[in-house]
Amino acid sequence: MTTTTPPVTLDTVRDAADRLKGVAHRTPVLRSRTLDERVGAEVFLKCENFQRVGAFKFRGAYNAASRLTPEQLARGIAAYSSGNHAQAVALAARELGTTAVIVMPEDAPRSKVDATLGYGAEIVRYDRYTEDRVAVGQALAAERGLALIPPYEHPHVMAGQGTAALELLEETGTLDALMVPVGGGGLIAGSATAAKGLHPGIRVIGVEPEAGDDTKRSLEAGRRVSIPVPRTIADGQALDTPGELTFSVNRRLVDGIALVSDDEIRDAMRFAFERLKIVVEPSGATPLAALLAGRAGSVPRRIGVIVSGGNVDTDRFARLCGRATAS
Repeated sequence: MTTTTPPVTLDTVRDAADRLKGVAHRTPVLRSRTLDERVGAEVFLKCENFQRVGAFKFRGAYNAASRLTPEQLARGIAAYSSGNHAQAVALAARELGTTAVIVMPEDAPRSKVDATLGYGAEIVRYDRYTEDRVAVGQALAAERGLALIPPYEHPHVMAGQGTAALELLEETGTLDALMVPVGGGGLIAGSATAAKGLHPGIRVIGVEPEAGDDTKRSLEAGRRVSIPVPRTIADGQALDTPGELTFSVNRRLVDGIALVSDDEIRDAMRFAFERLKIVVEPSGATPLAALLAGRAGSVPRRIGVIVSGGNVDTDRFARLCGRATAS
C-alpha cells in the first residue's frame, strides 16, 4: 500500500516558523467585547494586517524565497499576484539581496502596485479577464531564468502561511473553530494543517465572496471546479479555480465554506474601523463579515479568525465604507 506525503504538514509549518523568527512579525491577537456580544462567542482576531507588507503573504513568500540556492537568488525571483503576494515577494527578494519581477493584473489596486514598486520590484501587467496569469508568469520566468514563487501552489508557501494559525493557537490555546479567508487556498491549507495537527477536533471554516465561490463548489463536487473570473470588491479572492496542491489539502481538512456578499464585507470593514480601530482590506474582512452577518452557521464558544490583510488605500477605503448622508 502506497501513501502520499501531503504537501504541508505540522512539522513543515513549525520549520517555517523557525525560519521566520526575527524576520516576520508575530502579529497581535485582538479581542472585542462588542464583537463577542454581537456574535455570542469569544472571538480571537489574528491581525495579519499588522504583518510586514500589511498581509499574511510575507510569511509564505519569505519561507519559500529563503530556501532558494545561491545560484537561484543570483538570477532573481518571479511571481504573479493581484497585490499582497506581489509585495511579499518583492520585500523577500530585497531582504535576501536579490531582484523580483512581478506579474500583476491591470486593475490591481494602485496602492498595492505602488508598494510593490517601492520594494524595488519590476512589474509586468496583464488582463486578468482575458489572460492566464499562471501562463504569463511561467513564460516570463522561463524566458529570464528566474525562480518562480507562486502565491499558493507551493509547499513552502503553504507552510509559511500556516504559521499565522500556529501563532494564534499558541496564544489562545484550544479553539472550537477557525475561520479563514479563501482565495487560492494557501492560507487555509497551511492554517488547517497547523490547527488540526495541534487540535484534531477544531472546525476549520473558509470564507469566500459570493461571486467567487470556486472552493465551495469544488468541495461540494469533490473535484476542482472553475467559475468565471469573479467581480468582487475582495480582489485578493477574485480567482476562478482552487489550486491543485491547496485543494488536495483543503478537501481533507476544511469542514465548510461560508459565503458573504460585497455589502456584508463593507459592513465588516466598517465595524473593524469603528469598533476595533483597525483598517482591514475587503479580502481580510470576509471571515468577520461571515460572523457579523450570521453566515457561519451555529457559532461555537471560542472562535479564531485570521484577518488576512489591511492593504487598502485611503480613497478606496472611503468609497467602500462611507455611508450616504441625507441632503
